[in-house]
Amino acid sequence: MTIQFPQDAAPFIATSRNILRSFGVEITIGSDFAEYSKIIREERKVQNLGAPFDHEQHELKPADSFWLIGRNDDGDLIHTQAAKKVPLGGKTLAAHLLRRFRDFPPPLPGVDLKRSRFRASPGSHHIKGNVVYHGEVWMAPPEKGRYRGVGLSTVLARTGLLEVMRRWDPDFMYGFMLRKVAFKGFAERMGYMHNEPGALKWQIEGIEEPIEAFLTWLSAEDARYMLDIPVEDLVAEAA
Repeated sequence: MTIQFPQDAAPFIATSRNILRSFGVEITIGSDFAEYSKIIREERKVQNLGAPFDHEQHELKPADSFWLIGRNDDGDLIHTQAAKKVPLGGKTLAAHLLRRFRDFPPPLPGVDLKRSRFRASPGSHHIKGNVVYHGEVWMAPPEKGRYRGVGLSTVLARTGLLEVMRRWDPDFMYGFMLRKVAFKGFAERMGYMHNEPGALKWQIEGIEEPIEAFLTWLSAEDARYMLDIPVEDLVAEAA
């Protein structure tokens, strides 16, 4: 698809394009989630498709959702992410998730939805209005090339962030991040300025301790601030 970016985003786009080209990465953005499901099933075998972006479970309209993938020079899949609008019906995210948190399980086998729970974190009480869920974030393992630890995830994440802002200009964006990933500083690399622990506790069959997920989020003001930071500076700091 052809993307028309806002004029003030031109420096970000130009620099990001140069960085991605230097790594031999080509970006594709689409809204056909049947196609995306096939890509994940055939090419991302280490991580199943997340339930929020399963077109057989949810109606994912082109006007309300998109996916983004990155491929290397050999055509191998090295990155994924996806986003969709979440209608809150005038409620806060806290109120919405108290009833609907089971719509966002981790892509793991054996999740016991009945015994899992959501705890409303401070930020979730303030998130309302035009809200977007951001997930499916994945980077290829080292054997697919040197794509981790070089700041590339920072560029890719902000490419997705800009696409969200361009399409919907939301009041807030949010996602969930497993504790072990959050402790590695991945939320900061992704550009999320708020990272709240203890939001989700997922019970897994055969595992005594629940898996914890953080609520990660940012406001429109946060997003504009992050996109205003020169991306080359972020890559240098993240690498």
